[in-house]
Amino acid sequence: MIFLTIEHILTHISFSIVSIVITIHLITLLVDEIVKLYDSSEKGMIATFSCITGLLVTRWIYSGHLPLSNLYESLIFLSWSFSIIHIIPYFKKKKNYLSAITAPSAIFTQGFTTSGLLTEINQSAILVPALQSEWLIMHVSMMVLGYAALLCGSLLSIALLVITFRKDIKIFFKSNHLLNESFYFNEIQYMNESSNVFGNTSFFSAKNYYRSQFIQQLDHWSYRVISIGFIFLTIGILSGAVWANEAWGSYWNWDPKEIWAFITWTIFAIYLHTRTNTKIPPANSSIVASIGFLIIWICYFGVNLLGIGLHSYGSFILASN
Repeated sequence: MIFLTIEHILTHISFSIVSIVITIHLITLLVDEIVKLYDSSEKGMIATFSCITGLLVTRWIYSGHLPLSNLYESLIFLSWSFSIIHIIPYFKKKKNYLSAITAPSAIFTQGFTTSGLLTEINQSAILVPALQSEWLIMHVSMMVLGYAALLCGSLLSIALLVITFRKDIKIFFKSNHLLNESFYFNEIQYMNESSNVFGNTSFFSAKNYYRSQFIQQLDHWSYRVISIGFIFLTIGILSGAVWANEAWGSYWNWDPKEIWAFITWTIFAIYLHTRTNTKIPPANSSIVASIGFLIIWICYFGVNLLGIGLHSYGSFILASN
């Protein structure tokens, strides 16, 4: 009983902190000079990460297994994944430009998890025979971490497309100093070395330069995050195949979850191929990543709505009136 109470408290504390953090972050986007607010938002995400970690550990203790056996538990782990992606740049003492992606992702995930839409599966239960394996930790954790990284990278690609195809975009970074403070991008140092040249150019040319650098930054980090997520996804699929052979006697069973996982892997393999081809514009690979964003949600969430197949234990029941 005490573990359930602790879990309930940690769930709502983490959601409350993330709500405050996203509000602070929106304020800092409008008023960049308020440095203390930005520091508070970073510390808030660390507190959120600690609460979600405590929630997972608490549920692990009283359930006797890693809390990844159903959709509710995997959503909590997904929130934890978004949080850890958010705080990594903080510990590296770098400006966290991913916060516009990770903080909203964490709050929306936590919000859905604690909204009451999930009814019966939020209670820990004895694992079904298929899940009673050491492969549970390896397979599911790698898949969810892969989903989190791929979602973040895909959102960066979507942002790149919005900026690329919108002619009258308003650039947030109006000065050389602000641009250098916002992004630690090696190529931006070229501005300091060529300040005399740009001092004689028109505002329109300078704006295009900022826009170009921002697009390169988005493309750079989208590629890095998606590459990491692709590695996690690959490990998750391979470990899942080995686990499936042990549990069901076959490496591949044409299960809906397996099919969509393979489609997801194929989409991002195409992205990596197009991204590494220097002859293809970054916008083309970003379109592929944007398609991958929808495919991930179909694979992770949409298939669970069907409640069929060998992975049907991951489905959920909506609250009824």
